Amino acid sequence: MGKERHSVSVNETAEPTRRDFLYIATGAVGAVGAVSALWPFIDQMNPDAATLALASIDVDVSQVAEGQSITAKWRGKPVFIRQRTDEEVQSAKEVKLDELKDPVARNANLPSDAPATDENRSAPGKEKWLVMVGVCTHLGCIPLGESGDFGGWFCPCHGSEYDTAGRIRQGPAPENMAVPAFEFTSDTTVRIG
Repeated sequence: MGKERHSVSVNETAEPTRRDFLYIATGAVGAVGAVSALWPFIDQMNPDAATLALASIDVDVSQVAEGQSITAKWRGKPVFIRQRTDEEVQSAKEVKLDELKDPVARNANLPSDAPATDENRSAPGKEKWLVMVGVCTHLGCIPLGESGDFGGWFCPCHGSEYDTAGRIRQGPAPENMAVPAFEFTSDTTVRIG
């Protein structure tokens, strides 16, 4: 009574069985079910439509005369848009960088280490225009325009004073007001964001 031996060579492959197919099919259906159950939780982390709509805004500045400002709302923050007078531009250009409390431009359109010259704070090719987030960098208050010793903005909460280019000159605020990413899409329209 000899025992029969079956040997399987390395080159032989076993045929998939019905059981193998059922394991694979069950695993695939389970994975699809898990993803389907988790999708609402993953999707709710996306920004809502109102937030996406505010990612960039177009502002018509055709009615803003020289020496006037308007305030637009972008991402829940006020943005000051001012067409400065020749005197305001000249005053801002005359300030030496070593006189500034914050020597960095804080302009999202430029490298992070760009100096806070008037040219680096104003709109390229339109130096009379200033676009900046209208929030005091001390505690987030809204400064008053055309106020203070430097003719720019004054935050009455704690006394921070900004010049005509939005640079901090006096008071507890540590930084210049931020310039958001923006561009003039026409002579009368500014796209912010």
